[in-house]
Amino acid sequence: MDATGAPVMTVEEIEGFLDREFPEIRTHGRIYEVERVGPLSARMRMQYHPSQLRPGGTISGPAMMALADLALYVAVLGAIGPVGLAVTTNLNINFLRKPEKRALIADCRLLKLGKRLAVGEVDLRSEGEDDLVAHVTATYSIPPR
Repeated sequence: MDATGAPVMTVEEIEGFLDREFPEIRTHGRIYEVERVGPLSARMRMQYHPSQLRPGGTISGPAMMALADLALYVAVLGAIGPVGLAVTTNLNINFLRKPEKRALIADCRLLKLGKRLAVGEVDLRSEGEDDLVAHVTATYSIPPR
C-alpha cells in the first residue's frame, strides 16, 4: 500500500502474477477473476463450474473456502505487492445458506495489515443476491522482506 492507501498492484498485475505463480487455479479455465482491488480490499468472482458441486447439488464448502482464501490473498497482494510466500495461517468459515448454481462473489477487506500478519474477512454471495452464503475470517503470514 502506498502512502495514500492506494493498492500497489493493479488488477491486471495481480492476474498476471496469479497466472505465473499459480497456474493450477486455471485447471478448469478462467473460473477465478479479480474484479477489483482497492485500499485494503478486493472483490473476486468464481464462475460456476460443475466440478464445484457436491452431492445435493450445491457448491461445495471446499470451493467456497478456496474462493475466500484467494480473495484474501489478492487483497494482501494489492496492499503489499507480489509476495508469493505469504501463506494462510488460519481460516474460519461459517456456512449460512445454500449457494445457487451460479457465480459466487467474494468481497474481502483487510481488518489489520501488519509487518508479519494480515487479518481479513470475506463475505460470499451468489451473484445477484444480497444475502450471504458464507462469512469467512482468515489470517495470512507475511514473510520478512
